[in-house]
Amino acid sequence: MTKLDQIRAAEARLLLPTYDRNPILFVQGEGVHIIDEAGERYLDLLSGIGVNALGYGHPAIEDAIARQSRALIHTSNLYFHQGQAELALRLTERTGLDRVFFANSGTEAWEGALKLARAHAGVLRNEGKHIGTRFLALEQSFHGRTYGSIATTYKAKYREPFGPVVPGVEFVRFNDVQDLRAKFSNEVCAILVEAIQGEGGIRPLTQEFFAEARALANSTGALLIVDEIQAGMGRTGKWCAYQHYGIQPDVTTLAKPLAGGIPMGALLCTEEVSRAIHVGMHGTTFGGGPLACAVANTVIDTIEKEGLLANAAEVGDYFQAQLRSLASHHDAIVDVRGKGLMIAAELDSADLAKLTVAEMLKRHILINCTSDTVLRFLPPYILKRTDVDTAIAALDEIFTEHTARAAAHSAGGHHRG
Repeated sequence: MTKLDQIRAAEARLLLPTYDRNPILFVQGEGVHIIDEAGERYLDLLSGIGVNALGYGHPAIEDAIARQSRALIHTSNLYFHQGQAELALRLTERTGLDRVFFANSGTEAWEGALKLARAHAGVLRNEGKHIGTRFLALEQSFHGRTYGSIATTYKAKYREPFGPVVPGVEFVRFNDVQDLRAKFSNEVCAILVEAIQGEGGIRPLTQEFFAEARALANSTGALLIVDEIQAGMGRTGKWCAYQHYGIQPDVTTLAKPLAGGIPMGALLCTEEVSRAIHVGMHGTTFGGGPLACAVANTVIDTIEKEGLLANAAEVGDYFQAQLRSLASHHDAIVDVRGKGLMIAAELDSADLAKLTVAEMLKRHILINCTSDTVLRFLPPYILKRTDVDTAIAALDEIFTEHTARAAAHSAGGHHRG
């Protein structure tokens, strides 16, 4: 029995069955590649679902972990340490927001944002304003796995097994300005959006929809909350995807690449919104610990030092251009979209999308499929054009073989007829 077989058997006995894992045992990483137990290298175009922004084994991250682990890994939020204020300053300067709460994950940061929205509405009511407690979220949204997060996540498969979920959420048709206007009222305390939907299929908001959401929120004192957990921290070529629109939210959430693979999330808000929180209302044991903060500070500094925002934009544009060229030769690709290194190629069938992910894996390239028909690419920000060329060549081969098989099947069926 191989080591992989032993681990699979042990997990089958011991873990809750929440993941349908691919039968590969990864043991090491280097740059944009991750390496299995046999020493085989895989080009990772998923980066741990958008986490490993600097790739694998980046010396700056390794040095930060080693240095901080020798000094202090954990204290508690009952005391001060050096990292939180430093990181908060970096984040507020780059997002245009004023205050930060550090959490352990994206879903915890989002949960905090929902609590903050209702607390802020309570402050406004105490000041004599008419504002309710309802949320407007978007169809195809995904915000995480905790109760508030799944309540604001669109797909029923995430909500229904755990119902009843947190009440007071209504879903707006994606990019439908009229539907947004019709569902908005003084009863809404926050409009919840992703500037670019991640799990929903890499779907950007339109400028018109985003601007209308901002205007409606302004009209009543409701909050505009933007989930940047997948799109933020430089993936789109800017620190936050909302910065492409010139629209500033009241609250945003960050996570995935924030601390280079160390679990960490962050909730950021304006000074006005922060009035709703006082000591004892919210908290966390591990959030914003010394190790995570040290690594996150290093991630931000490294992204800037190595020019990775510009690289994400440039290589991302090249990636999309190559995918569009591929689409001109393969009818199976019905759309290419995204921003920076947050890219989708939508195919004409769910079966083909699933097949393509499996065939790419056989060719030692990691991608995944979201929204059934969408190939999702979330590579490290250090990706090079040559890596893109490797992926495009593999996709071209897969689609060519698929077309040939379909033609042969069709010809065989016609002949039998």
